[in-house]
Amino acid sequence: MAHDPDTRAYVQRRAAEGLTTREIRRFLKRYLARQIYRLLNATEPAPSPA
Repeated sequence: MAHDPDTRAYVQRRAAEGLTTREIRRFLKRYLARQIYRLLNATEPAPSPA
């Protein structure tokens, strides 16, 4: 929330909507969890040894 320009802009937008820092952080965690889940499911599983 302190270094990435896109995240800083998102935080400012959400704060202007009246959200608390705690709520904004919760939304960011959900966003990251969704992204990581998609990445993990996008990779094909390793073939099992025959």
